[in-house]
Parts: sequence; C-alpha cells; structure tokens
Amino acid sequence: MPMKDENDRDTIASVFIATSLDGFIAREDGAVDWLPPFGDEDYGYSAFMKTIDALVMGRKTFDRVLAFGGAWPYTKPVIVLTTQPSLVVVPDGAICEAMSGAPREIVSRLADRGMKSLYVDGGLTIQRFLDAGLIRRMIITRVPVLLGRGIPLFGPLQHDVHFTHVVTHAYPDGLVESEYVLAADA
Repeated sequence: MPMKDENDRDTIASVFIATSLDGFIAREDGAVDWLPPFGDEDYGYSAFMKTIDALVMGRKTFDRVLAFGGAWPYTKPVIVLTTQPSLVVVPDGAICEAMSGAPREIVSRLADRGMKSLYVDGGLTIQRFLDAGLIRRMIITRVPVLLGRGIPLFGPLQHDVHFTHVVTHAYPDGLVESEYVLAADA
C-alpha cells in the first residue's frame, strides 16, 4: 500500500534490524544477548545511518538502548513513540524527543520538519508502520540461531505488503543480510 498523504509521499521509512532464523528480534523479556558481539564488521550499519534524517523507535526499544549503558549511540535525532511523553528521560547530549500519534501522523509531522528519511525501530513500531503502508525499505540480517520464542519482527497485517528483493550478502561469520524495497517502489 503506497503512502497517500501528500506530506509523507516522499518520505522513506526504512527498517534495519537483525532477527533470529525463526524471526525473533529479542527474547520475550526484550534481551538481545543472542546477537553476536560487535567487532570490526558493522554489517552496513554506518552506511545506512548516513542515509537517514531521524530514528523513530518505540518506548521499549528506547528503554533497551538506555539499558546498554555507555554513551548515547546516536548522533541523529531520535523520536520516541509513547503514550506517556512526560516519562521519557532524555540522556545528556542526545537529540531526542517523545511523540505520540498514529504512524501516518508521525511521518507527516516529521516530514513537515524536513525529516524525510526515517529509520523505524522496535517490534511493535515496525509492525504498526508496516500495517499503515509506510515502510518502503527493509534490511534484515538473519543471525544463525533459533530462539524458539520471543518478540517477533512481524505481526498481523490488514492486507498483504509486497516487497521486491534488492540484494543479499552473506558474511563470513554466518550472518545473512537481505535488502527489500516496497514493490511499488521497485
């Protein structure tokens, strides 16, 4: 389903995420301890980050990033989606704000501010943006582990969403990254 709102027509909402082979992005408690340790390979993440204007993530994902500790990892603006904006505590030095609303409304508000390339992160947030027809690009890296249960990347949709495969890259450590674009954009 293509974007219908004139304000978000030129917006590209993208997903860059890792999943287990069985399609989970985290354990049931949100833990991502099954992800391989960060090493010299960044799996295209740095190049991807250069293409975006802002990150849009759910509150649980934001809280998980904070729990990692250390310095705030993002230099781009981060929009935290929450129904309780007053409870979002912005880390020192972060360009971060809380926002609430439907996905199409969020995209329209950000487009009005010149943020036209968005990185959408977090299970429910990705699912809601997909269901609204707003995700136009997905880069999914499969990690060779089966979790058996956890937080799924995908959930129920009101309609089929067709994507076209762009490229797949296999890394020496066994990770396999595939990129897809919305079929209407191909």
